[in-house]
Parts: sequence; C-alpha cells; structure tokens
Amino acid sequence: MSWGQLLFSFRGRVNRTVFWLFGVVLLVLFGLLECIAVMSGEKAQAGMGIVDLVTALFWLLVVWPSLAVTAKRWHDVDMSGWWMLLGAIPFVGGLIAVAFTGFVPGTPRANRFGQPC
Repeated sequence: MSWGQLLFSFRGRVNRTVFWLFGVVLLVLFGLLECIAVMSGEKAQAGMGIVDLVTALFWLLVVWPSLAVTAKRWHDVDMSGWWMLLGAIPFVGGLIAVAFTGFVPGTPRANRFGQPC
C-alpha cells in the first residue's frame, strides 16, 4: 500500500501494527510541538502564540489521514468504517472503539474490504 493510499483513501485494510504506529507517530509529533511551546515560554502568556497556531494547523492536516487509517482498521475486523462513530458515545463508546481497533485481530483471509495487509 502506498503512502497516498494509506493516508488519504478509505478503501482497503490496515493491521493493528500500522494502526498503532500511526497513532504513536502522531502522539510524538504533537508532544514535540507541545514541548516547543513550553520551552519557548508561550504557555506562560495569554492568547494564542505561533506554536499554538502551528499545532492547530497540524491538527487540521492530520484529521483526514487519521479518519482514513481508522476506517481501514475497522475494515480489517470486517466492519464498516462508519463504526468509528461509536467513539462519539460518551465513556463506553471510546473504550469499545479502542478495543476493536487496537486489540481485536483482523480477519485472517480476504473479507469484503480486500486482502489483509
């Protein structure tokens, strides 16, 4: 699967490893941006600084790829990508979504969403 397909297409499947690596990379990148904001002293000032603006723009850039990777992970467990809306249910929805996307193994053979990766 190419980078373009991974990050921008809602078709296909990704396994748990790809899903968790994507999440860890985003966590590290957002953590670095937060560290830069703290070290530059922007967090001590009121208002939105340049690092906060960069963080907000970065967040906007990763929304689509995050949705695409999550939908493909739901496909791997042979469920529609629309199941990611389950995470919008307070308290239990997020826990169930994390359980399915993060810990349930995908179907070992081809399913209606394609071959396993």
